[in-house]
Amino acid sequence: MEHESDPAESSPSQPLNAVSCELVEAALGYTFNDRALLTRALIHASIAPKRLESNERLEFFGDAILGLIVCERLFLAYPDALEGELTKVKSNIVSRKVCAEAAIELGFDRAIALGKGVGSREKLPQSLLAAVFESVIGALYFDAGFETTRAFVLSVLNGRIARAHEQGHQENFKSVLQQTLQRANGAIPEYVITSEVGPDHLKCFHICAQVGDRRFPERSGASKKEAEQAAALAALVALALARIDPDTGEAQLLDGAVR
Repeated sequence: MEHESDPAESSPSQPLNAVSCELVEAALGYTFNDRALLTRALIHASIAPKRLESNERLEFFGDAILGLIVCERLFLAYPDALEGELTKVKSNIVSRKVCAEAAIELGFDRAIALGKGVGSREKLPQSLLAAVFESVIGALYFDAGFETTRAFVLSVLNGRIARAHEQGHQENFKSVLQQTLQRANGAIPEYVITSEVGPDHLKCFHICAQVGDRRFPERSGASKKEAEQAAALAALVALALARIDPDTGEAQLLDGAVR
């Protein structure tokens, strides 16, 4: 596939072990013509000599391609769904949580090159895992084109798309909490940042939901959005409007929660 410029621009200064690239290619079911593209997709900023030699630009592009593929799939698969419904499902599927889960399932967490300051490979943040999933998508698009990239993305996400469409709240616990409280007494929850810890590329936000004078249990996340969703769920659990399944760890909304 021809493009005006080479997205890899130059070979990265930190070449990966060939085994890492082969692991990703096996997961993709595709062998790269330009291995430098895949190499770039697997280099985290923590180890790249320069930010431009990391996977951040490919992550930026892959995020857009991922969104396009998911939107196209939703538009064609659910012709009776309203725009708002499609937006909720799309937000769920392209979330850090889902992209991070996909990265782990595909083994990308074992392939990415990381600096020493990142910490344990067994406890990588969702933001990092989601980024490598998106950067690989970006690299695949430039090397193989849209059709191959779409086939790969849908092979990974089709099942999640179907489940998300069936799930009314789409894991948007902030929306559920706000709608439930507004219907009950007109209250609007606020989200209070109690602390921020860690360097910029590994920031962790601690946030709690507050309604009037009542503060609910604090929760944390790699982004404000992620922490707010977790805090909203904690509030729903405290209000007996949701429960966490002890076996699966999944959240279930209970009677009284407005979806």
